[in-house]
Amino acid sequence: QVQLVESGGGLVQAGGSLRLSCTASGIASGPIVMGWYRRQVPETLREMVATLTSGNSPNYADSVRGRFTISRDYGRNSVYLQMNSLKTEDTAVYYCYSGRFENHYWGQGTQVTVSS
Repeated sequence: QVQLVESGGGLVQAGGSLRLSCTASGIASGPIVMGWYRRQVPETLREMVATLTSGNSPNYADSVRGRFTISRDYGRNSVYLQMNSLKTEDTAVYYCYSGRFENHYWGQGTQVTVSS
């Protein structure tokens, strides 16, 4: 059974930093894409924050480019999101994503709250 386990969310003041981590287990072959999405209340859809595809450059949402950095540990099927200069509008539930061809997996979500 595939599981994506996230950690690192929490409460931080505006201007602060957090680092999210996610490790995928139960995957027979390494993910091609790993990344982070977020859902901001009251929105119901998740928006892409950052993704990293094997052999490609990172892809960032315009709203986080220059502040967030995505990285992967391919040997551990892990993905990380370093979030700096956090803003109140970054408050959301952040979801880890892993994809390989027709297989798509999501983590359970971790809350990030940025206070003013």
